[in-house]
Amino acid sequence: MTQIMELMEKRAKAWEAAKAFLNTHSQNGGMVSAEDAATYDKMEKEVTDLTKDIERLQRQDEIEKMLNQPTSAPITNMPGKTGDKADEKTGRASAAYKKAFWDNIRHPGNPVIRDVLEEGTDGNGGYLVPVEFEHTLVQALNENNIMRTIGCKIITTQNERKIPVANGHTQAAWTAENGAYTESNPTFGQTSIDAFKLTDLIKVSDELLSDSFFDIEGYISEEFGRAFGEAEEDAFINGAIQVGATAIDRPTGLMIAAASGGAPSGVTTAANNKIDADELISLVYSLKAPYRSKAKFLMNDATVAVIRKLKDGNGAYMWQPSLTAGEPDRLLGFPLYTSPKVPTMTAGARAIAFGDFSCYWIADRAGRSIKRLNELYATNGQVGFTCTERVDGKLILAEGIKILDMHA
Repeated sequence: MTQIMELMEKRAKAWEAAKAFLNTHSQNGGMVSAEDAATYDKMEKEVTDLTKDIERLQRQDEIEKMLNQPTSAPITNMPGKTGDKADEKTGRASAAYKKAFWDNIRHPGNPVIRDVLEEGTDGNGGYLVPVEFEHTLVQALNENNIMRTIGCKIITTQNERKIPVANGHTQAAWTAENGAYTESNPTFGQTSIDAFKLTDLIKVSDELLSDSFFDIEGYISEEFGRAFGEAEEDAFINGAIQVGATAIDRPTGLMIAAASGGAPSGVTTAANNKIDADELISLVYSLKAPYRSKAKFLMNDATVAVIRKLKDGNGAYMWQPSLTAGEPDRLLGFPLYTSPKVPTMTAGARAIAFGDFSCYWIADRAGRSIKRLNELYATNGQVGFTCTERVDGKLILAEGIKILDMHA
């Protein structure tokens, strides 16, 4: 269409030029010389040729529009079946699987239900939760786990996932004409994301399960989501724990010692029980500039209570409340998030994390499962439910996050 408009403008200008030429070169009675007539004929021919070009392009446009018209009505349902089936979900996302799953939770043992649930059978005797319910559970985890909100989340289908990490960069060098290139030797490392097992068990009375008005789906989602969220956040921040003489493997915590996989120290305070404004500014600039564009603060509420009282040299508070619903407060212009799992301001504690938290990866092993325990609590008139997930968390790029350590 643009080409047609250009030709039409060119034709209009050519025609105006031809008319002007004829008007200025005609003699009494409208006669022109043979030489001027030949010139005019050429100008008129140009107008005629442009007209033919425009008409040809317009016909071409009409033909293309005609050819682009659909030749038949689109198929919106499965051949041989009535009704619109195109949007029907399959597998664990299907309505039939979801209904069968929750019917089985309430009334296990129905063979028809089991036929449908074959899609979700696993090796532990439980059933994989329906897709929509798993999304609900993940949402509950996010609401109870700030690390899932600010970290980088991935889904893996393997027990261990290898992640290549560049340990260095190439170096450019000025080179004389015909000179030899200077070699660079970048180095690469490798880290791995594992899958640690997290479980929970709850008991529900037979009466509640029999009551069709009781929202068993909502209750299980909320309870498992809250419990898993708290356990995950503690692990993502503080790492492995010791239960008696047994060490329990968990995800690699962000706030553990740098030598063990935690974030490196950016600033160490002068006192063991307070933080001043200069130390916060030093923490910000201990982080490389490329990471500061997406950087955030993470600390617990007790530390925020101390930070909120700090002022800059002009007497203005360094902490600024959020003016938009759903947005975090800000400290030194950067978003501020809190978690009760972050250590408090005590001697030697790692009290504040600052950086780009997308450098901390959270890997979900695809699929959570729920298992019903019929006999274990039967004498108490209860039914048990277990939920299992496998997840890991690890700081992939150490230089992306810095820690404020309290003086020991």
